[in-house]
Amino acid sequence: MPFPAVNPALERALVARAYAEPTPVQLAVLAPETTGRDLLVSAQTGSGKTVAFGLALSGTLLGEAERFERAAEPLALIIAPTRELAIQVQRELVWLYAETGARIASCVGGMDPRAERDALGAGAHIVVGTPGRLRDHIERGRLVLSKLRAAVLDEADEMLDLGFREDLQFILDATPSERQTLMFSATVPREIEHLARTYQRDAVRIATAIRNEQHGDIEYRAVRTVPNALEATVVNLLRFYDAPAALVFCGTRDGVRRMQSGLFKRGFLAVALSGELSQAERTEALDQLRNGRAKVLVATDVAARGLDLAELTLVIHADLPNDRETLLHRSGRTGRAGRKGISALVVPPNRRRRAEELLGRARITAIWENAPGTKEIAAKDRERLAALPILDELATAEDLEWGRELLEGRTPEQVAAALVRMYRLGQPVAEGLKDLGRPPLADRARPSQGERRGSQAPEARASRDRPFATRTRQSGDTAPEPAYRSRENAPRSDSDRPRRREENDARPTRSKERDAGPRDETVWFGLDIGRDKNADVRWLLPLICRVGDVTKREIGAIKVGDKESRFEIHAEHADNFANAVKNSKNKEGSIWRIEDEDVVQHTPSPRPHAERPREKSYDTAKPHPRAPRDDRGKPSGKPAGKYARDRRSDSSGGNAPLKRSWKEKRQS
Repeated sequence: MPFPAVNPALERALVARAYAEPTPVQLAVLAPETTGRDLLVSAQTGSGKTVAFGLALSGTLLGEAERFERAAEPLALIIAPTRELAIQVQRELVWLYAETGARIASCVGGMDPRAERDALGAGAHIVVGTPGRLRDHIERGRLVLSKLRAAVLDEADEMLDLGFREDLQFILDATPSERQTLMFSATVPREIEHLARTYQRDAVRIATAIRNEQHGDIEYRAVRTVPNALEATVVNLLRFYDAPAALVFCGTRDGVRRMQSGLFKRGFLAVALSGELSQAERTEALDQLRNGRAKVLVATDVAARGLDLAELTLVIHADLPNDRETLLHRSGRTGRAGRKGISALVVPPNRRRRAEELLGRARITAIWENAPGTKEIAAKDRERLAALPILDELATAEDLEWGRELLEGRTPEQVAAALVRMYRLGQPVAEGLKDLGRPPLADRARPSQGERRGSQAPEARASRDRPFATRTRQSGDTAPEPAYRSRENAPRSDSDRPRRREENDARPTRSKERDAGPRDETVWFGLDIGRDKNADVRWLLPLICRVGDVTKREIGAIKVGDKESRFEIHAEHADNFANAVKNSKNKEGSIWRIEDEDVVQHTPSPRPHAERPREKSYDTAKPHPRAPRDDRGKPSGKPAGKYARDRRSDSSGGNAPLKRSWKEKRQS
C-alpha cells in the first residue's frame, strides 16, 4: 500500500475506494515529522485535502486501535464555511472511517436543529458543521467540547471572508488548549497567519501548491460571444462538449433562476443551487447531479468551494467572477484527483478587458476562441455517434435476428438514418450565433518589431533608418529636408495650408494599425447624422457598436460631415454588420453601404436628443433676468454693469460681445 503509516482500518477503506496513489498533500500530512502536530496547510483545490486531514486525525483519535470506543462527547470537530462542503466532508469521513465504528454527526444551517440535538445527545466521535450552527449548539449546551482532541478548519480563508471570525474564535476558545489544530486553506493571507499564531502551537507549515503556475489538469478557454447572446452561448458550449456533468456559474440568484429555466425549456436536465433555496432543496439538486438524473447544475458562488463531483468535467462562467480567488475556486470544481476538465469563460465585448485582467491576476493562460456554432456542434455529434461503444459490441443471436427483420423491406441506409434520428432526438437544439469572423488583433500573433521592419521594402527601411536631416523626397528631389526638432517649429506659409490639409485627410487615422503592419481592408458606410444634428465621434462610436453588434476593434476611421457621417468597418465583418443593422430595432437613423448605396436601415426621424440646441438670443422687449430693479420689482433702467448687453441684432443672434458695448458707450 503506497500510503505510509496508515491505520489498517483506514487502509482497507482506501483500497475499497480504489485510492491507488496518495496526493502530495496526503503524503505531507502523513510524514513522521508531522504526526500529532499542529498543521497549517495550503494546497490547490481538488488536491484531496478532506482525505488528508481524515488520515491525519486517525493517529490522534484512534492511536493503535482499529475501532472507536462507545460514542459520548465528540473527540474531533471539523468546521467548514458552507453547508454543501460540511455535508460533503461528512460523507467522505463516513466511508473513510466505515470500519472503525465511528459515529459522525453534522450540524449545519438549514437543517432540523432538533434532529441534530438528538444526534449529539446520543453521542458522536466526530462532529462536522458550519460556524453559526456549531456556536448555537455550544451556547445551548447541546455540544460539549471538554474532551475534544482535535479541531480542523477547512477552507479557513473562505470562513474569514464570509465574516465568521467571531464565531471561529468563540468555538476555538471553548475547546481544550492541548488539542491538535489543523488549518487547511487554499491561500494563507495575513489574517490566517494571525489566527494560526493565536490558536496553534509550533505549527508545521505545509505548502504543496505551486506558485505562479496554473492547474495542469484544467484547460482554460475564453469564449468570445456577441452581445445579448449569453444564454445561447451557454447552450452551444453544453452541446459542443456534451459533458456527463457540467456546472454553470451565474452572478446572482435571479440569473440562476433565468438560466436554469431557459436551459430546462431547451431540453437540458438542469437543476439550480443558490442561497435562497432550503438545505433540503440544495441537497436534492446535488444528489440529482451525482446520480445522473441531471447533467447541468446552475449555481451562484455558493457552489464555488468544496464541491467534489466525480463526473464534473466542464465549468462555464456565464458571469465573470469578481476576483481571481473566485475564478480559481470555481474552476477547481473540475480537474480534481487527476481528472481532466475544462473551464470556459463567456466573454462579451464589453467584458473583454475585465476577463483579461482576471486571467492576468490569476496567472492563467487561456485559449481565446469564438463560441461554437451549429456547424461545429454537428461535426462533434457525428464524431460522438461514430464512437458509440454499442456499435462495436458483439451482437447476440437475438440481436442479429431482430436486425434481419428490420432490413426486410428496408435499405441499410434507411436503418442507419433511423439510428441517427434516434440519437439526435434526445439532443437539445443548438443556437445560431453570429459569426464573429477572425479574432481581434489581441488574439492573433502579432509580428515583432524586427519582423515588421523586415517586411518593409529595403529602400523604405533604409530611408527610415537614416537621420531625418538626410532623408530625400519621394518625388526625386535629392535636396535634404531641414531637420526640425518638432513639427511645430517648422516654418509654415499660407500657401502650404491647403496642401497640408489634403495630406492630413489622406493620411491613415489609425496609427496603431499602421504600426502593426499592412492595413486591413475596410468597407465604408454612411449615416445620415452630421454636425447639423450635433453628431460627435464620442457618441457615434457606441451607436455603431450597438446597432451593428460590433466592437470598436472592428471599426476604422469615423468622419463627421455637415449633413452625414461616414465610417469604416473591416471587410470581414461588413456583411454581418449590414445584416445586424437590418434586423436591429433601434431607431438611430439611416445606415447604408457607400460602395453600392444600398440602404440597410431607414428611420425617418433622428434621435430626439441629438437635435442642435437653439442659439440663445435676448428679446429686446424683455429686460435681462438679472438686470437691476426698483423697489416695486420693475426694471430700474440703470446700467446693468457686467450684465449689460448690446440689444442690436447682429450675426451672433443679437448678443454682441461685452467689450463692444462698453467701447461704444465711451465713444458716445
